[in-house]
Amino acid sequence: MWTFGVAAALLLAAAALAFVALRQNANLFYTPETLAENGVPAAGKEVKVGGWVEPGSLTYPGDGSEMVFSIIDNSPASITVSFTGIAPDLFREGQGVVAIGTFDADGRFTARQVLAKHDENYQPRELRPLGAGPDQNAS
Repeated sequence: MWTFGVAAALLLAAAALAFVALRQNANLFYTPETLAENGVPAAGKEVKVGGWVEPGSLTYPGDGSEMVFSIIDNSPASITVSFTGIAPDLFREGQGVVAIGTFDADGRFTARQVLAKHDENYQPRELRPLGAGPDQNAS
């Protein structure tokens, strides 16, 4: 009976430790709707924001190394993102995106990294002219 009790206590302790560790390391992203409801995280805290790149929002102010775009979801809210660097090949308007960066004191989001999500019909750029893969001007 003692062995069973010690084993149960150790199992509960391991489960509690795993739960706490996983909860602290969860890498979820904020959507525009979540930020509109709960407010912007503290200035300088690194977070992830995600949604879709709003069509017509992508601009390149200045010398072209910086890009500014809006992230939207299924709500009226949006997040304006400023990013300096090379965007992923799959990055484009209307596409899913996750940006990693910080909000400043004025609520502006500056990304240090942009991740683009592709759909299940992705094919390498090199194969597109060959007509390989799905979704080639399908009617």
